Amino acid sequence: MAAQRPAGTPRWCTASGRHLGSTQQQLAETLGTRQQTISEWETGMYRPRDASVTILNIIAERAEFVFQADSKVNDSERPT
Repeated sequence: MAAQRPAGTPRWCTASGRHLGSTQQQLAETLGTRQQTISEWETGMYRPRDASVTILNIIAERAEFVFQADSKVNDSERPT
């Protein structure tokens, strides 16, 4: 069974960044967006759309990131 990658949910964004060892700024630079945008995705203020979701899925797949929907995300574990 293929792993689900619900790119765009706040917990997914935070967990994928932590898995990659990326700061919000580094992920923003990779995606060509602002750090504030990544923050807004992680807090649930906004959700990534269209091309951003596609790119996030590609990054996650290449990094072998598998999102566990029931996993806890601890913001203190995220690189600063």
